[in-house]
Amino acid sequence: MNSRAQQLEAFNRLLDIMDELREKCPWDQKQTLESLRNLTIEETYELADAILDNDLQEIKKELGDVLLHIVFYAKIGSEKKAFDIADVANAISDKLVDRHPHIYGDVVVENEEDVKQNWEKLKLKEGKNSVLEGVPKSLPAVVKANRIQDKVAGVGFDWEEPQQVWEKVQEELSELNEEVKKGNKKNIESEFGDVLFSMINYARFIGVNPENALEKTNKKFIKRFQFLEKAAKKEGKELSDMSLTEMDVHWENSKEFFK
Repeated sequence: MNSRAQQLEAFNRLLDIMDELREKCPWDQKQTLESLRNLTIEETYELADAILDNDLQEIKKELGDVLLHIVFYAKIGSEKKAFDIADVANAISDKLVDRHPHIYGDVVVENEEDVKQNWEKLKLKEGKNSVLEGVPKSLPAVVKANRIQDKVAGVGFDWEEPQQVWEKVQEELSELNEEVKKGNKKNIESEFGDVLFSMINYARFIGVNPENALEKTNKKFIKRFQFLEKAAKKEGKELSDMSLTEMDVHWENSKEFFK
């Protein structure tokens, strides 16, 4: 691995390249904070995909893309005389020191939960009116629900046992079933949302990240379905011409293939 001096040298090289691109490249010159936003979101999702695939080389590549965006934003900030990369680094360093009084102060903690509760209490002392202020409005719904539940749990608003949460899931499923029988679309949607919210909460209690779990299932389904498509082509058939029974044979074969 690289030494600290080599790491700093590499980071300085990136800063120099960013300066040069901003000065000489027409595309880089044109970019703004707003124009980079969607690209940054895309790069973040690509990094997330690489993490789920546990592809370390791809993670390295995607981290570089995300780092470039951070440096790019800081460069634009410096041109606006608002902030530069040093301000960005110092701001997060100061926050980390302030939010870890059990490391840089005299606060004593016993476990991870104590750390999380202290974190949320410190944020309120910093002037936030709600522990939920820090949840971005544009987060995907599953991620947002997980963050909301995690944050309120940090100040003690939480169930005590996983079984209690599972009972809540069962209750919400029952309410959904009743509304489905009645056929009221608005109420069905509301109860379905409650089921998802309670399931996400249960996932937290059993140590499962719901976003990661769902995305892994998405990936698994895609692989199996594409296996089914290829199998159908080998038989010279279109999926639309096959019966469910025929498709199910290949689907079961896909499960064995990808074990």
